[in-house]
Amino acid sequence: MKRILLFGIIGFIAFGCSNRGNKETAEGALTQKHVMGKVLDSNIPTIGILVFEGVIINEVVAPLDVFSCRDINKKPLFNVITIGPENKTYRSAHGLKITPDYVIDKVPELKVLVVPSSYNPANQTSDKKLVKFVQEQNKKTDYIASHCAGAFLIGETGIADNKEIVTYVTGGESLKSEYPKLKVADDSHVSVVQDGKFISSNGSLVSYIASFDLLEKLTSEEHRKYVEAYILFDRIKEQ
Repeated sequence: MKRILLFGIIGFIAFGCSNRGNKETAEGALTQKHVMGKVLDSNIPTIGILVFEGVIINEVVAPLDVFSCRDINKKPLFNVITIGPENKTYRSAHGLKITPDYVIDKVPELKVLVVPSSYNPANQTSDKKLVKFVQEQNKKTDYIASHCAGAFLIGETGIADNKEIVTYVTGGESLKSEYPKLKVADDSHVSVVQDGKFISSNGSLVSYIASFDLLEKLTSEEHRKYVEAYILFDRIKEQ
């Protein structure tokens, strides 16, 4: 009788461990495979922000922050999504992990594409799939925004040839050397440039200024001021 009871206890423990292992495996699988897609409002335009390994995170956060803000009547004006080359989790330059809403092969119609940067822009300019994606989106979007070294990816695509563009502070000479068809602005004095459908910035926190400039063009000066006050950006400007 004691032997039967002992075997029963061992079996129960083994079953419990097995279930626990299966549960952990299932949870692990869920974290590894992200279910792509984000529910979008078909009545409003969509802003797409590229993400990739080593992306500078505040150049993703700035447009996300600015364009996700609702209007004074609490109505959303834009869908804002992140787009990655693959269905995987990316690590930003500062360690924050980002899992994109969509992959570049399957994206909804975009009104604006935002191209942030990394500290190794050659990783993006050498990615033929990424280059082709930006070229294709240029045919469909109303605006393309680049921040910091994102200008190098724009240069690689050729879509802004003969257009004025700015990159990170001290990066202008390198950009001009690699892509001589771009009209590279003096980054020691210029923070944000718009030429036609292209808007570019020095990146980092200047990405907020460029995002607000574009927001004003897409909405109104009144809405820009409302959002600046809502996220307390107006207090920073007053300093």
